[in-house]
Amino acid sequence: MTHHTDVRQASEDDVAELVRLRALLFEDLGGDFFNPSSAENGWRDALATVLKQKLMEEDARILVVDGDDGLAACGIGTIEQWFPGPHSRNGRIGHVIGVVTDPAYRRRGLSRAIMRGLLDWFRERQAVRVDLYASREGEPLYRELGFIDHPDPALCWRP
Repeated sequence: MTHHTDVRQASEDDVAELVRLRALLFEDLGGDFFNPSSAENGWRDALATVLKQKLMEEDARILVVDGDDGLAACGIGTIEQWFPGPHSRNGRIGHVIGVVTDPAYRRRGLSRAIMRGLLDWFRERQAVRVDLYASREGEPLYRELGFIDHPDPALCWRP
C-alpha cells in the first residue's frame, strides 16, 4: 500500500467518494440522533447536490487525500458571515464538518494533515473563530491542534 498524505482540493469527480465517506461517519457515530432507522436514502442525493454547489463557493473548502482506490480521507471547512462583536471583530466564523478517514487508512495522520490544511485556509480567509463538534475519537487531535471547550453549552432543536 502506498503511504501518502498529499492533501488536495476536492473536485466534482470526488463527489461519489465524499458521499461514501460521509455515510461512514454516520455509521460510526451511530445511534438514533446521527443514524435514525427511519432515514431514507434520499439524503445521499441531496448531499451530492450540496457538495457540487459548495465546491464552487468561495466560503467553502473541501480537502481530500487519495487512497489506492478512491479517497482515503476528507474534511470540509465553511465560513459564515455572522455578527461582529467585541469577541469577533469581523463576524467571520469557520466550521469544520465531517473530517472522515476510511477505516483502511486510519492512524496515519491523514485527519491531522487535512485539519492543518483547513486551519491554514481559515487563517487566510480571516476567520476569527472556528467551531466544530468532535467525535470522541477525534477530540484528542482537535485539542492538540489548539481547540478548546466552547464557553456556551452546545444545544440543538429539531422542528
